[in-house]
Parts: sequence; structure tokens; C-alpha cells
Amino acid sequence: MDRIRNHTPKSLYITYSRLLDYRDRLALDKLFSSTKFDAVIHFAGLKAVGESVQKPLLYFNNNLIGTITMLEVMAAHGCKKLVFSSSATVYGWPKEVPCTEEFPLCAMNPYGRTKLFIEEICWDVSRSDPEWKIILLRYFNPVGAHPSGYIGEDPRGIPNNLMPFLQQVAVGRRPALTVYGTDYSTKDGTGVRDYMHVIDLADGHIAALRKLDESGIGYEVYNLGRGKGTSVLEMVTAFEKASGKKIPLVMAGRRPGDAEIVYASTEKAERELNWKAKYGIEEMCRDQWNWASKNPYGYGSLKDTN
Repeated sequence: MDRIRNHTPKSLYITYSRLLDYRDRLALDKLFSSTKFDAVIHFAGLKAVGESVQKPLLYFNNNLIGTITMLEVMAAHGCKKLVFSSSATVYGWPKEVPCTEEFPLCAMNPYGRTKLFIEEICWDVSRSDPEWKIILLRYFNPVGAHPSGYIGEDPRGIPNNLMPFLQQVAVGRRPALTVYGTDYSTKDGTGVRDYMHVIDLADGHIAALRKLDESGIGYEVYNLGRGKGTSVLEMVTAFEKASGKKIPLVMAGRRPGDAEIVYASTEKAERELNWKAKYGIEEMCRDQWNWASKNPYGYGSLKDTN
């Protein structure tokens, strides 16, 4: 929190922070009793696809029960404005791209199903009570770090996403990056995703909060992405350029559950939220490397990684 406070605009003052388990109804109720909230941005949840396949009950317990508990406490305290962090994983393996918000939904793993179930829960809640205003943001692939280099992603254990793994290879914490799937029908055979800068993602949440203040909002869904696809190897090349480091690669077969090409249609967010991603791949890699080079062991130290 100190890092966040030190890099927060003076116009935004963090008055209070508290760490708690959002499945703990008593703790949540105490928090809402002591502080008046105008709205909630719901980021909490487990998010590793592979782990969710191995431990589905853990994901259902944390992501679903936690969300239901939070919604119940919010309702009890008259706080009925919510921005929820959903995911493009609810589109499953799309038959075409770009993905629009109207695409059929089909989660392919327990993690994705928790996102899909929560979306459906939010829909039912909004229909049951017109006082609720809920916006779901379907993230595509957020990467990068705060430009200061002092706030960034620091996953525990083996990273599940491309960019944190790339940065750990670049700083010498891991020997090589494994590329899963080199025979896709893409320009270089590797999977294509819609990467977006975390700063753009943060701006998307601010836009969503502003939207909640409008009349007539009940339940809305928006994609957040750049609307452009970038392959794994293209990201590796861009990161090598930003870092000046050569990234050793190990080519491997496809992983079960990985889609070939996924990227967003962002027209709805541009039109209704007045939001559009500003940063490109170069800026994402630049800021990711700035964070990694200043914090090679994340928020910990060498002994914490052993």
C-alpha cells in the first residue's frame, strides 16, 4: 500500500486499507458497518487456469462463495453499485474473432466457469432488484506495470501468464521460457492474444465507475482489450528489444484448453464508456522491464524465491 500511496495523484486520497477474506461474512459486515461505500470494484479471486483444473473445489469455494457473500453484505448495507472483473475466458474457444459482447459463452475450465457463473449471478441479482447497478468488464490479457517501476505483478510460485514468466527469465530467475504450441494457424505458429496495458485497464475501471452514476444502468457488459492480436513470439521479440536480453526458448506442444486466436471487439466500450486503449506492445514491454529490472525478486528478496 505504501507504494500505491506514493504513486497516487494527490486528488485521490487513500483513507483506509484492510486485508481480509471476503468469504468471512462477519469481517465484511464489520467493514461495511464502519465505512460507507458508494460502489465496489470486485477484483478478488483465484485465477490460474491449470490450478483450477487440479483444484476445482478450491476455485468454486473462493470465487463463488466469496462473491455471493460479498453481494449479500453489499445489499444489507445498501451498497448496490458493482464493477466486476470478469474475463475473456468466458468466450471459450471462439469460432471467429474479434469477440463481441454478444458472443455465445462457453467456459472451458473451472476458473472460466467461476467467471461465467458470477456473471449469471450478477444478472439474476440485477433483475431481482432495480436498485442494483452492475457492470462486468471482460478483461483480455493485461500486462505491463506502473511506469514508475515500483508497482507491478509478482506472482507466487511459477507464473501462469506469459509476461511475468518472460521477466523472470530476463532477470535470471528461470532458465528459459516454454512456448506451448508452435503449429497453430497463425503467422508464426504460436497462439495469438489481445494484450493490453494495465494502465489502460485501470482507466477502464474508472470509466465503468462513472458509467454507474448514469440513470438507466442495470446490468452491462464490456470487453476491455486493444482489439488487436499479438502472437507469443511477437511478444517475446518486443520484450527482448525493451530489455536488451535474449530470451532462451523451449518449444513444446499445445496445452489442453488453449485457444488459437482470441482478441476483443472494443467498439461498445469506446462508444458507451468513452474508453479506448492508448498503449501499444512497446510501452507494455518497456514498463514491464522497468518494473522487473528495479525489482528482480518482486516485492520480496532472493531468499523469498527459493
